[in-house]
Amino acid sequence: MNPIHGVKIMLADDEPHILQFLELGLINEGYEVKTAGNGSDAVDLAREFRPHVAVLDVMMPEMNGFEVCQSLKETEDNIAVIMLTAKDDVDDRVKGLKLGADDYVVKPFSFNELLARIEARLRNQFPDLLGEVVHGPFQVDDRRKEIRYQSQVLELSPTEYELLKFLVLNHGIVLSKSRILDRVWGYDFGGEDNIVEVYIRSLREKLKDKEHRVIRTLRGVGYRVDLL
Repeated sequence: MNPIHGVKIMLADDEPHILQFLELGLINEGYEVKTAGNGSDAVDLAREFRPHVAVLDVMMPEMNGFEVCQSLKETEDNIAVIMLTAKDDVDDRVKGLKLGADDYVVKPFSFNELLARIEARLRNQFPDLLGEVVHGPFQVDDRRKEIRYQSQVLELSPTEYELLKFLVLNHGIVLSKSRILDRVWGYDFGGEDNIVEVYIRSLREKLKDKEHRVIRTLRGVGYRVDLL
C-alpha cells in the first residue's frame, strides 16, 4: 500500500523533455500521472482523468495556462492548480492567482521544490489522501512526519525522516547514492556524497540494525531496505 495511492496528477507543458522528466519523477513517488502537450488537450484530459492536482505551464499553444486554469476552476471540483512559468514576473503571478491558481513555481526549478508544492496542496485540499501507511515493520505517517519501527516511534531529524521514508517506500529497490542525493538533498546539493553514508549509519543505529539486515549495502551500487 502506498501513502499516495490513488492521487492523480495532470501535467501540461509543450516541452516534451520537461513533461517526461516530471512524469517519471512523480510516478517514482507513487502518483498516477497523465500528461498533455497543449492547453486544449489539458482541458479535455482533466474532464476524463479528474486529477487532484494540475501542474500547468503558462506558455502553451491553443490555450495558455491561464485559460486552462480558469476553465478547470470553473468545471472541476476542488482541483489544486500549480502554475509553471519561465518569467519571474509578479504580474503573471497575480494574474494566475486571480484566476484561481493555488501556487506558482518559476522555471528553472528543482523537482524537489515542485514535489513539496504538490504535497502542500494535497495536505491543504485533500488531507485524507495523505494518511499513514504500513510497510512491514514500518509505519510512515507523513502528516505527523513520523515513522514507527516495530511499533516504536523513531527520533529522527527532518533529513533522517525524508531519507528513511524514501528507502521504505521503495523497499526492495536498490537506490544509488546519486538518486538518494537528488531526492533527499536536492539536485543542487553541493556537499560531499559521503553525507549519505553518514545518515545511513545514523539510521542503522536508531533501527538497531547492527548486522545491516534492514538497510542493506550493495557495494558499488547503493542501498536497499528489506522488510523483515
